Amino acid sequence: MNGRADAREGDAPLKLGPLGAQTVHLCVDMQNMFAEETEWHTPWMRRVLPVVERIARQRPDRTVFTRFIPVARPEEAHGAWRRYYERWRSMTTERLDPRMIELVASLAELVPPATVIDKRIYSPWLKTELDAKLRQGGIDSLIISGAETDVCVLATVLGAVDLGYRVILPMDALCSSSDQTHDALITLYRNRYGQQVETASSEEILDCWQ
Repeated sequence: MNGRADAREGDAPLKLGPLGAQTVHLCVDMQNMFAEETEWHTPWMRRVLPVVERIARQRPDRTVFTRFIPVARPEEAHGAWRRYYERWRSMTTERLDPRMIELVASLAELVPPATVIDKRIYSPWLKTELDAKLRQGGIDSLIISGAETDVCVLATVLGAVDLGYRVILPMDALCSSSDQTHDALITLYRNRYGQQVETASSEEILDCWQ
């Protein structure tokens, strides 16, 4: 299986049926600091960007973008995160061009009606209002796209599963800086979370989201 593969041939698009008004597209960390030439550059983000755009433009009013916000300097972080930012000091906000924090331009222009949730860690579920806002809106299903499959997307998916959301992953709208670990995570989602995570192509998902 290639790191950029779509859903497996012969699979039913969505085994739990169509997606309705209780669905939100949750797009993870499609930011300039991952799209451009920084130390956190994700080389094939640009390849999946048109697919992510297509999903977001289907229902921008039902799209939530997350942004990963680094600390200003390592001394502000705690425990293992301090060690992390000592390694990636160039990616702290005191050294980054502020533009790097922003969503890539083609997605930023969808805000509003799309909304943005900022987070300081991989998971968007801890120390944010994301779950509360989704519950308030009656949301029970999430189409999760973005970067990276094996880091922030992983934390987003597992948190959503723990919270009881229906999770749908568009295979052609996820990216990582490592094909090997991307493929490993897709296999994990399919083989170990088959009752809680559905995988399909973006085209199949959009056809089911009316």
